[in-house]
Amino acid sequence: MSKALVVFEDSHWRDLRPLTDLVPVPALAFGASCLAERIITATGLKISALLARQEVLSACRTAPRAPLELESTTRTAMFVNAAALPGPWLRELLAGDTPTLVCSGERIVGARLTVEDGRAALDAKDLDKHLGDSGLPVVQAEVRVIERPWHLIAWNAEAINSDLALMAVGMRGDVHSTVVMLGDARVSVESGARVDPFCVLDARSGPIVVRRRAHVGSHTSLVGPCVVGEGTQLFGGVVARTTLGRECRVAGEVEDCVWQGFANKRHHGFVGHSAIGEWVNLGALTTTSDLKNNYGTVRVRIDDKDHDTGVTKLGSVIGAHVKTGIGTLLPTGAVLGTGANLFGGGRYTPKSVPSFGWWDGEKMVEHKLDAFTRTARTAMSRRNELAAASDELTWAKLFTATKSERR
Repeated sequence: MSKALVVFEDSHWRDLRPLTDLVPVPALAFGASCLAERIITATGLKISALLARQEVLSACRTAPRAPLELESTTRTAMFVNAAALPGPWLRELLAGDTPTLVCSGERIVGARLTVEDGRAALDAKDLDKHLGDSGLPVVQAEVRVIERPWHLIAWNAEAINSDLALMAVGMRGDVHSTVVMLGDARVSVESGARVDPFCVLDARSGPIVVRRRAHVGSHTSLVGPCVVGEGTQLFGGVVARTTLGRECRVAGEVEDCVWQGFANKRHHGFVGHSAIGEWVNLGALTTTSDLKNNYGTVRVRIDDKDHDTGVTKLGSVIGAHVKTGIGTLLPTGAVLGTGANLFGGGRYTPKSVPSFGWWDGEKMVEHKLDAFTRTARTAMSRRNELAAASDELTWAKLFTATKSERR
């Protein structure tokens, strides 16, 4: 092996909160897979290491696994920032031989290192600083970088189209004879998947893939580009231009969204232009607003800072393990922190809810860690997943780290 691939999470992971509280950047769902898998596919290299916050990576079920070593046959180590989307810059990085640092403005997006320098970088406590201080010649490149949660949402449909451009189409799963397919047959139903009677697979605007063990229930319409993840179940409604990760349960209307996986929206309600974290449960009729009445750009609050997103359509950014009660109404640009619990339906929730916030329709208090942990264990068991010690340690650390948010 002459070249080895290392995908890394840099110090800007906080800019993608709350999605990255419990999920490392390389594992964020995007396009037809996740950020790391897209880099692996684009380079054609076997991944040798995945670098991210260790406590989060060890608890993450959706991150690619890597040995964290450079094999003896390695001559060149290719370090690629997980938030940097593949493009011409990555092909140029792969094609060269001399050690080089690739930047987009001030941000390091890639590096080509000797194997000796690559091994030293694997052991660095602060990879950003280590690479920045390496003295390597710097090449500036035009790179699209996922810098904020709304980038995941706004660019996702385009990424699905790109990822599935060479998809092997075909109905290898169980597809009922009454299913209607529209478009030029850019549809793949993988072996072990099932599509029930009276569904519509509309691929006129983009490809559709239904992963293995997925179940598309009767009277469901899929509008491409669309990805239905492994083991995900759909129970009627319309899912358009959306990535659904593993083991989701979804009904109603979903449009232009990214679902990390293991999340529920089992009943009706509209969720649009939103990013949904792992283990989220959206109660019946939970509805997002994704367009302001004045059609202006949407502002959001992340890490106690307000941001003008520059986009006119943005629903909610919802962290892992969030629960909403029946009839919850989420305002345009809502950000719900990890572990939040919201009920008292029929009225708009606050636009910014802190991690482990407990909102009853009138006031916000703290969601106690022991109560959260019990609920999280139960939710995970319903997907045949057991909360490990690494999970509970990560939750406890996040709870402590976010106390100031709840004040």
